[in-house]
Amino acid sequence: MTERELLSLVVEAADDKKAIDIVVLNMEGISLVADYFVICHGNSDKQVQAIAREIKEKAHEQGISVKRLEGFEQAKWVLVDLGDVVVHIFHKDERGYYNLERLWGDAPFVSSEELQL
Repeated sequence: MTERELLSLVVEAADDKKAIDIVVLNMEGISLVADYFVICHGNSDKQVQAIAREIKEKAHEQGISVKRLEGFEQAKWVLVDLGDVVVHIFHKDERGYYNLERLWGDAPFVSSEELQL
């Protein structure tokens, strides 16, 4: 599976669980952690967990291992590490506080057209 296909899978899984304001940042050459960050949020602990669970399940269905899943129980900021793609799922109250889009402001956004959604 290519990175773009993985990004599409992640964005579609998040969208299936009604994730809000899904943003994809191209981190190539900016971060050593991953090539892409996907950032979104949910309105409740349950929704944040449902988004993370859906991404994990869809990845497993495609034979992609989740390298790390952090913050699931607290559901304030869940990190799903899929290798070259890292997903940050925030509770709505936490997203503005951490504001990763501003922190990584030099990273270009990837549009849904680029992902062929």
